[in-house]
Amino acid sequence: MTGGLQAYVADALATETPDEVVTLARMLAERLGGTAVLFYGSVLRTGALGDILDFYVLTDGRRGTPLRRLGLRWLWPDISYHEIAVGRRILRAKVATMPFDTFERATGGGSVDTTVWTRFAQPAALVWADRPASRLRAVRAVAAAIVTASRFAAVLGPQCGSTRDYWLALLRETYRTEFRVEAPGREAQIVGHAPAHFDRVLPLAWDAGGIAYARQGDTLVPRIGFDLCRTVAEQWMLCSAMGKFLNIARLIKAAFTFDGAARYGLYKIERHTGVRVQLTPWRERHPVLAAPAVLWRVLRTTPS
Repeated sequence: MTGGLQAYVADALATETPDEVVTLARMLAERLGGTAVLFYGSVLRTGALGDILDFYVLTDGRRGTPLRRLGLRWLWPDISYHEIAVGRRILRAKVATMPFDTFERATGGGSVDTTVWTRFAQPAALVWADRPASRLRAVRAVAAAIVTASRFAAVLGPQCGSTRDYWLALLRETYRTEFRVEAPGREAQIVGHAPAHFDRVLPLAWDAGGIAYARQGDTLVPRIGFDLCRTVAEQWMLCSAMGKFLNIARLIKAAFTFDGAARYGLYKIERHTGVRVQLTPWRERHPVLAAPAVLWRVLRTTPS
C-alpha cells in the first residue's frame, strides 16, 4: 500500500472530536475489552451529542465463550446499546464490536460482506487506541477498506467519469446487495457531505491498489486488465448472491442478542427490508427461540 493513501487516512482519522466522545470511547473500550475505537456516522459530521453516537470497538477476540467467539467469526459484529454518564450528561451509543483480525479481513475484501469496507471508505475518526501499534493497525485497516471500495468502484462504475460518478455507482450497487431500503438520492447525500474526501481518496486508492488510470481534467478513466476485471466481477457476483441472506441474518442477530434491542432491531428490519414484524411478548421474552421464525418470515416476504 502506498504511503500517500495511508498518510491521508492517518491524518483523516485524527480529526478533532469533542472531549466527551473521546471519554465515552475510552469507557466503551474498558467495558467491552477494546483495543481501538472508531467513531463514525452522522454525529461525527453534525456534533449533535444528544443523538445516538455510532462506534466500532475492535477487540483482541479473546473475550466471551468459545461459541460466541466462533459466531463473531462468521456473523459479526456484536451490536450493543449503551447509555453512559459523561460529565453532567447522558450519552447514548450504538456500538458494533468485533475482533480486530475479523475487521481487517472485512476491510481487505476477504469476505462476501460489503458493509464494513463501504462504511469505512466514508469519513471516520479513530478516537481511542490502547497503544501506538493498535492505532497504526486501525489506520492500515481503514486504508484497506478504501482500496477495496475503489476496486469495486472501478469495475461497477462508468467507463469514465468524475470521482463522484464512481462513488455514486458503488453506493447504489452496495445498497442493492445489502438489501437496504434507502430514500432516493441517499448515495448523493453521503458523497455530498464530504466531497473533498471522496475526491481525494479515489485516485490515492487506485494508486495503492495498482489500478492504472488516466486523468482528463475532472474525468478519470481507469485502465483495468481483463484478469482483474473478471476477478472483481466474480467476487461481486458472490457478494450479491449472499448479501440478502447475510444482512437480514445480521439484523435479526442484532435484534435478539443484546438487552433492550428487540424493539430497535425489529425497527431496523422494517427500515431495511420493508417487512414489519410484530414484537409480541413471547418474542421479547424468548428472542433466541423466536429468531429463526422471524428470519423465515422476512426471507419469505421479501422479493427475491
